[in-house]
Amino acid sequence: MPIKPQILKGTRDLLPPAMILRHHVIDTLEAVFERFGFEPLETPAMEYAATLEGKLGEEERLMYRFLDAGERMVALRYDLTVPLARVIAMHQHELTMPFKRYQIAPVWRAEKPQKGRYREFWQCDADIVGTKSMVADAECIALMNTGLRELGFSSFKTLINNRKLLVALAEYAGVDRGLAVRVYRAVDKLEKIGPENVREEMLEYGITPEAAGRVLDLVQTEGTSRELLERFQRAFAGQPAGLQGVRELQEILDNLEAMEISDRFYAVDLSLARGLDYYTGPVYETIVEEPKIGSLTGGGRYDELLGLFTGTPLPMTGTSFGLERIVDVLQEMHGGGLAGTTSEVMVTVFSPELLAKSLRLAGHLRLEGVHTEVYYDAGDSLGKQLKYASRKRVPFAVIMGPDEAAAGKITVRDMASGDQRTLSETEAAGIFRAWVERRGTMSVPVVVE
Repeated sequence: MPIKPQILKGTRDLLPPAMILRHHVIDTLEAVFERFGFEPLETPAMEYAATLEGKLGEEERLMYRFLDAGERMVALRYDLTVPLARVIAMHQHELTMPFKRYQIAPVWRAEKPQKGRYREFWQCDADIVGTKSMVADAECIALMNTGLRELGFSSFKTLINNRKLLVALAEYAGVDRGLAVRVYRAVDKLEKIGPENVREEMLEYGITPEAAGRVLDLVQTEGTSRELLERFQRAFAGQPAGLQGVRELQEILDNLEAMEISDRFYAVDLSLARGLDYYTGPVYETIVEEPKIGSLTGGGRYDELLGLFTGTPLPMTGTSFGLERIVDVLQEMHGGGLAGTTSEVMVTVFSPELLAKSLRLAGHLRLEGVHTEVYYDAGDSLGKQLKYASRKRVPFAVIMGPDEAAAGKITVRDMASGDQRTLSETEAAGIFRAWVERRGTMSVPVVVE
């Protein structure tokens, strides 16, 4: 009986057009990471479960855990940050501090699948280890800004907060210390469920109506980022942690201004908490305003995480790009306008007698760096061959019939417009070289005049 072809819920087969777009995103982000001085790192997909446990808060229930053949409890990595901390703990003395690394790799969470959220997905992380400087945090925000703009986004905003301000917020409102984490989780849903539902959630947790009111009054304060920090400085006047959080955010804003990152791309938001328990200082998250799909990037400072492995904390901060959501948004923004194949040119075969000349031409194009494929079935009509190139969305087809072959010429056909021109092989080689030099966008430049 045939095996039923199926895949697990929350996973996907990614066919070539989807993979081409993903490679474009990954290549773009890798180039941005390296432009900022980050270096590549790879870690195993599986870790000992104990390595990952106790660091994710409520989200730990989404971790995939199982016994392997050696009766060891192992887990698929939930994110790329905890494995980084484990790497630092094992190799700290081999690394130059501050250490800047990036990693682009799959992670697994037992999520409820929905648009932009899967059980197997990729993260694109960049982290800085070994400095308490707020320049590092500002650089992570600048990195997010640069990466998204390089990918073609123009309408987005990075929301910035500090976990120290959330601690101070709970104290300011008179919330019992044991319930403080409930405040963070409730206000983090403000944009999603609205203030009244946030209030109800806090009341259900046992927070008094007066305290819930004070929380919401401060969280919903309006103004520029600088004005909000001035208000928080007054509100947290007697709380050292809160004042430190305000100072850290002021430094980040100063650094972003010095980096000439426009303030239309970021804003202080006291409701931002982020879910992972290991954050200790600044946190940040980027949302696109259209289409609305949730956050595309997120991160923050987690100075205590390494101490769970070594007993000695080491300052760490970083950010993560959500590859799946970025790809989904790009597909929605561009529809069918993105490249559907890796080929830039398809060389047709006019007849079996001219197959050798077509293969030689394809070889020359590949030596020039042009992504080239040859049509295989020499007996097929030219119309069928061009239809194949059109269906694959190959930008250009090259035709070499008996007349062209005798004259040392080729015909280049623009598959989108149908325009074509006949060139010498030398002229065509120059044009093809220009394509390669200008490559870097999702489309190939048109050469037909």
